[in-house]
Amino acid sequence: MAATWRALKRGALGRRLRKVAPVVVPVLLAIADAVLVNGLELALELGVSVVAATALLLRRRFPLLVFLFTLPGLYIGYIWFAPMIGLYTLAARRPGRARLGICAVLLVAAHFFPYPMSDFELTAYRENTLVLIDACVTSAAPIALGLLVRTRWELASRVEDLTRSLRREDRLLADRVKTTERARLAREMHDVVAHQVSLISLQAGAVQVSTADEAARAGARTIRELSVRTLEELRHMVGVLRADGGEAAEARDLAPQPDLEELPRLIEMSALDVTYERGVVAGASGAKTVERAAFRTVQEALTNVRKHAPGARVRVRVDPVDTVDTIGGERGARTGPADGADAGGADAGRAAQGLRVEIRNGPPDATATAPALPGGGHGLVGLRERAQSLGGTLEARHTSDGGFVVRAEFPYGAG
Repeated sequence: MAATWRALKRGALGRRLRKVAPVVVPVLLAIADAVLVNGLELALELGVSVVAATALLLRRRFPLLVFLFTLPGLYIGYIWFAPMIGLYTLAARRPGRARLGICAVLLVAAHFFPYPMSDFELTAYRENTLVLIDACVTSAAPIALGLLVRTRWELASRVEDLTRSLRREDRLLADRVKTTERARLAREMHDVVAHQVSLISLQAGAVQVSTADEAARAGARTIRELSVRTLEELRHMVGVLRADGGEAAEARDLAPQPDLEELPRLIEMSALDVTYERGVVAGASGAKTVERAAFRTVQEALTNVRKHAPGARVRVRVDPVDTVDTIGGERGARTGPADGADAGGADAGRAAQGLRVEIRNGPPDATATAPALPGGGHGLVGLRERAQSLGGTLEARHTSDGGFVVRAEFPYGAG
């Protein structure tokens, strides 16, 4: 039974009752007061009292007018509920010292003087004093209650404002803590990683100068260039971590922004057997964000090849996509030519709706030694999240010949 009652209160019927009851119940009480005081015989008194009680339906919208409309019911029909409820509503919704003072005097007068005025006895001091006191209490009580309810409303509103302010302060405090933690992480990254990469760069430079072997010198030069590039990206990344708000946006603008133009250099420095098939010219579409995502996808895939498939042959293919199932929601994907022709690639890049990047490697060479490189297993997860944030997709799976393929598709609209 209790559960049914709670469900009823929380349902549509309960909400409707909570909305209608505060308007209808005072009217019913005032009508009952009019009938009990005047009975059914006094037509004038009962009619005026019922009209005054019915006027309470509009008390929230026109509190002053409704109160004035109830005064004849008090003066002629001797009803109390309607004028007291009207005066309470006026005090709660339209407070004002002058307004409330005048209305209180009017209620006292309507209560004190009898109807008809010929029945008033000026010499009945004791009876008149009692009636005057009763009239003053009748007018003061609804005013006091109305002002009390209004004060409660204002207090609840201020408490709500204070709660919102405290929540904002909590968010600001959390942001400050986050900023402090980011700055600490930036310092640790700089102290730990930058120092080690600097030592690698110095050692590679020493080998490049001291050795007479041309292959060793070329390898040392590549290591040194990679170290310098890593330090540059690390410095800008630390700047982004240490910045906040507009400074963060400015730091992102100043950070290195690799795109498809950097892919040949990345493949050359990867020290892998890579075949690069290019069907789009860098910058042809103007979607730099997409090109950066494609570059990072190739970079992570080549790193995984070095870790897990040493000696494997790799094919990197970048093509424009006219219509992509997973991006545009249409059937029949068509890609541009893969012969790498610059002019044709430029035209395809301009007409394309998206970009497809595919990195496919064969099985590892059994004679090659796998480097002991650390890995957290988050590279492909990060690539997939990056693709999804741009409205694209990323697929990574093993192939039947023992290799691995990473395929990503990005819409140009995201860039």
